Amino acid sequence: MVTPQRIRVQTRGHCDVVDITDQVCRAVKESGLRAGTVTIFVSGSTAGVTTVEYEPGLIADLQTAFERLAPQGLDYQHNNRWGDGNGHSHVRASLLGASMMVPFAEGRPMLGTWQQVVVIDFDNRPRTREIILQIMGE
Repeated sequence: MVTPQRIRVQTRGHCDVVDITDQVCRAVKESGLRAGTVTIFVSGSTAGVTTVEYEPGLIADLQTAFERLAPQGLDYQHNNRWGDGNGHSHVRASLLGASMMVPFAEGRPMLGTWQQVVVIDFDNRPRTREIILQIMGE
């Protein structure tokens, strides 16, 4: 059986990290499925999804790492073409990826003790992000 669900979150942009673990767990539980996988996909080309230990030190480390990998101040061809100043956002999102899959059993995602599911919004402005969950199992 396949059960699609959607989550919406408000973000601040600028490498904002939003913990969506509770929403993912709730969606898996509400699906009524006992075991399977949940695919987590963030719609849009300037955000990504991953798992982290959601704590202030690591959040700051991630933000610093993305600034080193794709700094805001570079001359991005995307900015030259569109003039929106978010070329770095697209590069960062491409490096992280828009989706991930998490197994679940007994109606709960099989995340580690210190592992949370997060959306990272790299855009240069606040956004409403839509996260699509594809819950598959039995």
